[in-house]
Amino acid sequence: MGLKLDNRTPVYVQVIQYFKEQIASGALEMDEEIPSRRELASKLKINPNTVQRAYKEMEEAELIYTEGNMPSKITKDEQVIKEVRDSLLQEAIQDFITSVHTLNIPLDELILLVKENYEKELDNRGE
Repeated sequence: MGLKLDNRTPVYVQVIQYFKEQIASGALEMDEEIPSRRELASKLKINPNTVQRAYKEMEEAELIYTEGNMPSKITKDEQVIKEVRDSLLQEAIQDFITSVHTLNIPLDELILLVKENYEKELDNRGE
């Protein structure tokens, strides 16, 4: 599990963000089982109540579901997944715009730089 915890953000929020990113990227697929609360708490070396809070919030947001005593699974709702992806993308775009706004780079130049760097990143990943 590639979750690196920091001290700036509540841990349960970081767990939720991690799952959102994994869902949006397709690393976690619809209807895929996720670790139990205890298993995840053990892997991350965090309090099980923290994981319980994250899972509860993800269930309320319909990112995951749990039927009876079965393991929790990723939502089967494509609209929820699309909304998560769109939300993460909008956050990333807003963060980017905020960070480069003070440089006063013309929009056409900025778009060209983004395109070049995006393509370079894809090449580096072998995509």
